[in-house]
Amino acid sequence: MPNAYVDDAKEIKEDNPFESMMQRFDEAASQLNLDPNIYKILRWPNREITLYIPVLMDDGNYQVFTGYRVQHNFARGPAKGGIRYSPDVSLDEVRALAAWMTWKCAVVNIPFGGAKGGIICDPRQMSPHELERLTRRYTSDLMDFIGPERDVPAPDMNTNEQVMAWMMDTYSMHMRHTVTAVVTGKPIEIGGSRGRAAATGRGLLFVCNEACKKFDLPIASTRVVVQGAGNVGGTAAKLMFEEGYKIVAIADLTGSLYNPLGLDVPTLLNYLRENKTVEGYPEAEHITTEELLELDCEILMPAATENQITTHNADRIRCRILAEGANGPTTADADEIIAGKNIFVIPDILANAGGVTVSYFEWVQDRMGFFWNEATVNQRLLEIMVSSFNDVVAFAEKYRVNTRQAAYMLAIDRVAYDTRLRGIYA
Repeated sequence: MPNAYVDDAKEIKEDNPFESMMQRFDEAASQLNLDPNIYKILRWPNREITLYIPVLMDDGNYQVFTGYRVQHNFARGPAKGGIRYSPDVSLDEVRALAAWMTWKCAVVNIPFGGAKGGIICDPRQMSPHELERLTRRYTSDLMDFIGPERDVPAPDMNTNEQVMAWMMDTYSMHMRHTVTAVVTGKPIEIGGSRGRAAATGRGLLFVCNEACKKFDLPIASTRVVVQGAGNVGGTAAKLMFEEGYKIVAIADLTGSLYNPLGLDVPTLLNYLRENKTVEGYPEAEHITTEELLELDCEILMPAATENQITTHNADRIRCRILAEGANGPTTADADEIIAGKNIFVIPDILANAGGVTVSYFEWVQDRMGFFWNEATVNQRLLEIMVSSFNDVVAFAEKYRVNTRQAAYMLAIDRVAYDTRLRGIYA
């Protein structure tokens, strides 16, 4: 990368998602010959907020939790991004996720910037009352920074529509009137959108369909491996099964299953729902997660968490199409290895953008006070995902780069254009 684009030279740590994101940003900026002044603006978040949140626990004692909200960019509109509850939350992770949201919204051309939030906690060890108190205090502390025209949170890892309902209610109490558009991913009964829960998985189906068309892969003989059986991976696997794909392997936190003849996904998901584990499922071979990622298949879909495909295993990946359901499942250092194997990548900032796209629809519906049926939501999602897939492929062909570089270049180009147009750096 030219020296003009480098501020602080430092060793890239492969498992640091922010450094991985920035490595890709720098490469795309160089390919675009991005104005160095615009580069300086886009390279850093607009705002980082750290909160220390005292919460009364059920045993009568207080515990202080650390929370974050990073607002990366506002050039294209209000910030948008989820909130995750996890013991592993870190500021660097939230920074990376906020930036990814900026690029993701730009790739699918919706009028949002990027943000992300997180609280260091273990929700599995907390009661519903403790989670509610934590959520309400976190929301209250962010009152000056969120809102329908400022920053619109959404669910993420270990948060759900109930958490969003608590956030919306807390914000509304402070505003003295109901503000449904402050968050997305809410229950339908209080302003949520039909089709939102399945949107990320459905978006993955749509882009995989387009990739199969591009390579003339018959759906019925296309073997799919899915890492993750939750809202993203489980939904995508179910929808792809219904479409006729052969789902040969699925993994969740409790284990990994493989059947070369294909899994009955609805039956498997029902088993997982009832037993809280895939252990004991009789219609498949139990394998390790490492073995699952390295299975021979047409589509590999890592839909769990970051840093699953690294320099340590990238040379053993044997898919034709890598569809990234999770954020950052492939490290930047592994990109060159994957590209060298001629694997077609549907990068995370495109592949899993169905969720934020339907969140945008929810925000629009809340602001209009007029709600669409599910068929309308799904049709509009299809149009945006297919158009965005084609935009990325066209950008890759125009600049003779791979699809990950193309997605970043397209996103950065759009954000840079709006930044120049608004005169933010003048």
